Amino acid sequence: MKKVVIIGSGFAALSASCFLARAGYSVSVLEKNSMAGGRARVFNKDGFTFDMGPSWYWMPDVFDRFFACFNKKCSEYYQLERLDPSYRVFFGEGDWYDVPADWKKLASDFDGWEPGAGKRLEEFLRDAEIKYREGIGNLVFKPGKSILEFANFRTIKGFFELNLLSDFKRHVGRYFSHPKILKILEFPVLFLGATPEKTPALYSLMNYADIKLGTWYPMGGMHRIVEGMVSLAKELGVSFHYNQEATKINVDRSGKAVSVDTNSGTFDADVVLSGADYAHTEQKLLENQWRSYSTSYWDSRVMAPSSILYYCGFTKKVDNLKHHNLFFDEDFGVHSKEIYEKPEWPSRPLFYLSAPSLTDSSLAPEGKENLFLLIPTAPGMIEDKQITDRYFAYVSDKVRRHTGNDLEADTLFALPYGASNFIADYHALRGNAYGLANTLLQTAILKPAMRSKKVRNLVFAGQLTVPGPGVPPALISGEVAATEIMKDFPI
Repeated sequence: MKKVVIIGSGFAALSASCFLARAGYSVSVLEKNSMAGGRARVFNKDGFTFDMGPSWYWMPDVFDRFFACFNKKCSEYYQLERLDPSYRVFFGEGDWYDVPADWKKLASDFDGWEPGAGKRLEEFLRDAEIKYREGIGNLVFKPGKSILEFANFRTIKGFFELNLLSDFKRHVGRYFSHPKILKILEFPVLFLGATPEKTPALYSLMNYADIKLGTWYPMGGMHRIVEGMVSLAKELGVSFHYNQEATKINVDRSGKAVSVDTNSGTFDADVVLSGADYAHTEQKLLENQWRSYSTSYWDSRVMAPSSILYYCGFTKKVDNLKHHNLFFDEDFGVHSKEIYEKPEWPSRPLFYLSAPSLTDSSLAPEGKENLFLLIPTAPGMIEDKQITDRYFAYVSDKVRRHTGNDLEADTLFALPYGASNFIADYHALRGNAYGLANTLLQTAILKPAMRSKKVRNLVFAGQLTVPGPGVPPALISGEVAATEIMKDFPI
């Protein structure tokens, strides 16, 4: 059996491990932390259970497809609940809107804000569905090796339909002008790594995923997905090795990776797949002569945001909040520029609050709530206690004024997690939380290559290569990487 050593155990790595093990490879997964999941780890404190990273379950069809590839169903591993409303948006004190699961109700509400907007939403979503079907159904499965991957009629036709040369802000502005509608439709862009003016119109596919496919929640938390994938991988024969941090990829004179050193041993390999941070793998695990990209290359990459997170144990039940809550009562343009154009600590940031225990009471002790707060920040901004204290006071004041919940008075604990933690736990480039920015110049073949240019049996998967960041793209990235290995290194 050919031995594949996988570095990391995030969604891309887990996906790849399953496809490779099913094909008959001997697969070993090396994880530096004490559990699988990468950013989707979980921890418990004082009876509270916290998902540490991803909290939105979008694109359920991608998850269904992954498990169906192994004749399984998501329901064999976790129970899904569709959220209704999908989320709440706070526009100001006493001014909020619950985005309904029924898109027709949303269209009707849009009409109340801007005459004719309901009909235009239908047109906008029809266009967004084309982007989703072509993007998620076809383009994301390309390994990004050559422009020739896109040289067929269907894909060329798709490029025109996808409006790749138009920007997101202009695209949305063709349909709507009301500021509340614009905030709802532009919110996913905050996490894509660029201002709406610099994000391709292609990403209106996110609006289709949001409004038409819906927002879901796996009962027990997002880590249930990880547990399901690990269970499937083990059933297929994958071996997991925790607390095993990769320290070096050993390459012979011919340019072939032969083994991976860890903090406590060496794993022989016929193929190495890195699902860990791409830049870290290149710059720290390979000797200089085997690196495809220079330090200056990585320094020039445009990164998606980092974040300051808070895991909060709230001592009572909350009022006036939903499972997902977006506090968009400040200027989105100002916050975007403070992240992407003139990196600095945000002056009056927008932020996100999740209260998953409103849906799933198992996540908090009886009578209490599990709260997760997230403030997007510029990558490379390293927080300290003064910063985390300052922003917790800021969001606490906002939450109190908008909802009546007093975080500072009624929080048992509020554990901060920032760029320094992303670096320490995941070797994240510049402490990013979401990978590369989704700009036109960092799309498809313009992303870091899935295959090493110098080490012939080293392959990459995950958020710094194709197709990009996010949990559904990570599942696809793992599958594409596994397919490349099966094609070029057959058993």
